[in-house]
Amino acid sequence: MHAIGVDIGGTKIAVGVVDEAGRILAQVRRETEADDVASIDRAIADACTELTKEYQVGAIGVAAAGFVSPDRTSVLFAPNIAWRDYPLSRRLGELLDLDVPVVVENDANAAGWAEFRFGAARDASDMLMLTIGTGLGGAIVVDRELVRGKWGVAAEVGHMRVVPGGHYCGCGHEGCWEQYASGSALVRDARAAVVALPHRAGRLLELAGGDGQQLRGPQITQAAQEGDELAIDLVGNLGRWIGEGAASVAALLDPELIVVGGGVAEAGDLLLTPIRKGFEAQLSALGHRPVAQIELAEHGNEAGIIGAADLARR
Repeated sequence: MHAIGVDIGGTKIAVGVVDEAGRILAQVRRETEADDVASIDRAIADACTELTKEYQVGAIGVAAAGFVSPDRTSVLFAPNIAWRDYPLSRRLGELLDLDVPVVVENDANAAGWAEFRFGAARDASDMLMLTIGTGLGGAIVVDRELVRGKWGVAAEVGHMRVVPGGHYCGCGHEGCWEQYASGSALVRDARAAVVALPHRAGRLLELAGGDGQQLRGPQITQAAQEGDELAIDLVGNLGRWIGEGAASVAALLDPELIVVGGGVAEAGDLLLTPIRKGFEAQLSALGHRPVAQIELAEHGNEAGIIGAADLARR
């Protein structure tokens, strides 16, 4: 049975038809406004209607960045989109002329499930997925089952407090892990470094068009891949934060495999090596226990679509 997967970002949505082997058969995109939730609903409905003209589907899965209700129908809270107790499944059902279930999933859970079923963790039984994007999303699989928790909001590892009184977070608290282990943290630190270390920031400034405050994550990654020492240090510091935090999660969950995805993962080994070092440096009982493998995700930007579709179908 084919299913549709919807991946909702802050400025666009990606919608695809996915087969039972996790292959995307067709995909469309729509631009959206994060503050206009009704326009997001219409864009999703329009894209799904377009795809169902060519493909017969049995379910629709929607991957949303936020806290999803345990019955997987509503978004309780989203930091970057104006959803508060928002009945997303019902609203989409009202717009769609389709007799199929609409299932809402946390976006990191969806991406993690794609990697567990069809990607880097396909041979694992216990997995921690870290999605390093604007924020830090998490997905946990224990004994081949996705962990949602009693209220549906488990695996929000990005909101573990790692620095008391630290950087303010969109969740309303301070010092959350995602404020130090995310693409946003990388950009914040790079912009500060351009000001504090101008003698080392020539390439970063060049890529930013001469204005360090216009630096973006992909430019920092590009500079690091070119061998720029400041950019390599910045990516390495991000990796250390990811690895050290992952060791704290491992103290609780003891995963077999940690999968790192999201836009920042494009840095490859420049990110992966310091993650592994940071993880081992903080892992309890090192030398007396197996050390989890840490690998890059395989499905990139398509993971949310694939995972949402497969979870909806199940």
